[in-house]
Amino acid sequence: MTTRIFASPLVLGFDHIELLLEQATKKSSDGYPPFNIEQTGPASLRISLAVAGFTMDDLQITHEDNQLVIRGRQTEDGQSRVFLHRGIAARQFQRVFVLSEHIEVRGAWMEHGLLHIDLARPLPEGRIRTIPIGKPTPDPRQFAVDGDE
Repeated sequence: MTTRIFASPLVLGFDHIELLLEQATKKSSDGYPPFNIEQTGPASLRISLAVAGFTMDDLQITHEDNQLVIRGRQTEDGQSRVFLHRGIAARQFQRVFVLSEHIEVRGAWMEHGLLHIDLARPLPEGRIRTIPIGKPTPDPRQFAVDGDE
């Protein structure tokens, strides 16, 4: 059994994973193409879409404002193919995922009929910062602002 941890910073700015899934399914009510959202690290997610039959040239991924938009349109290859049964969908699609600010799209690749898109939220630097204390400078004018001299 896999344990899922969905604390706000962990979910990469998707305020609630349920809201993300609801918004994604509303944009494309027929559920095509099916997808997974997987937590791959403390500050990273992977969206995987089942795109069997599509080539990389048939797919387009854009990051528009706060939306990740994935479009697919198969082109006719010009060959006259006769299908006795056609069970692999060959229709165009558009999937939209709403992203929070500061989410980075790290990359995308295809493998075994799946399109994978990695997303990450850079972890903020620690809130405690040490300020070094230096030695006094011999010339106080070094810190003078224009007009203070």
